[in-house]
Amino acid sequence: MAVKRIFSAGGIIFRESSKGPNGTEVLVTQHSGHKGWDFPKGHIESGESAEAAALREVEEETGVKAKIIERVGDTKYFYFDAGERVFKIVIFFLMKYVGEGKATTAFEVSAMEWLPVEVVEEKLTFKDTKKLWGEAKEKIEQLTTDI
Repeated sequence: MAVKRIFSAGGIIFRESSKGPNGTEVLVTQHSGHKGWDFPKGHIESGESAEAAALREVEEETGVKAKIIERVGDTKYFYFDAGERVFKIVIFFLMKYVGEGKATTAFEVSAMEWLPVEVVEEKLTFKDTKKLWGEAKEKIEQLTTDI
């Protein structure tokens, strides 16, 4: 069976907040189809860089404008779509919230929440995303304690 490959990019977005013990929140989204909780992400368009795709997808799905701090890592997984086996690689970037934009594909997201850093892992659905979150969490904690 042939395997289709899909490349996507997304963001782990944080912002300063008065909520939570350390005053930082992270954005998580719920997919409107499978209902899993994850970070916003989407397909990399032809000729588009992973960074540009991540920024575009974050704004399109959530209405959040952000700036990239650094690449965090990626997740890789298989799934079936219309009977076809798909191998998907998602490159994630750590991003800092900069303002509100316009959500143009918000229908892909059935819910979104800004959560204190301490509870993000328990909200996430997928094992690979939880592992990636562990790495991002350390970087967020370093960045927010250095401020």
